[in-house]
Amino acid sequence: MESRSSRTPLVVIGLVAALVLGLGLGATAFALLGNDPATVVRQVTVTDSEPEAVADGLSIGQIHDRAWKSVVEIAATAGSPSLGEAPTRAQGSGFVYDRNGHIVTNQHVVAGATSISVSFWNGSAFTAELVGTDPSTDLAVLRVDAPPSLLEPLPLGDSSKVAVGDGVIAMGSPFGLEGTVTSGIVSALHRQMTAPNNFTITDTIQTDAAINHGSSGGPLLDLRGRVIGVNAQIESDSGGWDGVGFAIPSNTVRLIAAQLVEKGEVTHAYLGITMVAVPGGVAVTEVRSGTPAEEAGLRAATGAETVDGQERPTGGDVIIAFDGEKIASAAALQSAVDARRSGDEVSITIIRGGKRRTIAVTLAARPS
Repeated sequence: MESRSSRTPLVVIGLVAALVLGLGLGATAFALLGNDPATVVRQVTVTDSEPEAVADGLSIGQIHDRAWKSVVEIAATAGSPSLGEAPTRAQGSGFVYDRNGHIVTNQHVVAGATSISVSFWNGSAFTAELVGTDPSTDLAVLRVDAPPSLLEPLPLGDSSKVAVGDGVIAMGSPFGLEGTVTSGIVSALHRQMTAPNNFTITDTIQTDAAINHGSSGGPLLDLRGRVIGVNAQIESDSGGWDGVGFAIPSNTVRLIAAQLVEKGEVTHAYLGITMVAVPGGVAVTEVRSGTPAEEAGLRAATGAETVDGQERPTGGDVIIAFDGEKIASAAALQSAVDARRSGDEVSITIIRGGKRRTIAVTLAARPS
């Protein structure tokens, strides 16, 4: 699914020593030359989050002391000199996910890599196995055969309980400067980022903690030292940090990383529409051919009208509930579908021609 909205330019900076590694659509992978194309971040309207109490929060120094040995630097190399290809190198960040040697980072940091190295706080470096990637959420899991003394996992927090104004700490290796700590607040919630494969990442966290080239894949921590996000993108006119960064929420990280560790891949559920928010729900603006939405008989808008200066679709279905849960925004519907699996049968309540009806839809696997 995709939602339509105004497009705000977002500079995503994934640079490499000789040329862009893979698609390079991530925010902050660091190297020496090159530039990535821009993507977008969009603001969506949703209900307020439950505030997260931080009265017993730790100091920045205390959080650093707890977490710094769990944050790693990642170097990814691509290209085959034997085939006449110049080697390319990208650099990013990551963190220890479990005691089995699994490391979480961004997909764009390792996209297209032929070899990956993970460096720990003490300078020890290990060749990493790529366990799996998910371009739809820009997440990847690596595995290293490192000593147990180096494998201290960072706990994942509940990103649904993060509130605007909460203090946060970003850790990583911007510009290759390992062990860097920056601090700030949660500037906004429920932003939408465009993933490397052009699908939407919902509910991302906006922060003013400094995130730069090389910070990609590093953790965004709350004031209790829990990971509430994975740093991924920045918005910038200059190409550097302008005070607006974005992190993939920890609840998405928890879901995706678990599947990558277990199966090495992720299958996302798919409905097959484009949509736009309207009062009371989301209007279907396109039903894609051969999708669950088409098979279920959902209807796209056939026209438009202007109300209070805003153009609204007409003549099609307006989705107001998904499996009985009210849908008030495109992001809410996207999140509801993301929480399901391919093959699940769900009920979708719509308004069609002024009448309410409920239809059954069997979700499919999202195309790559």
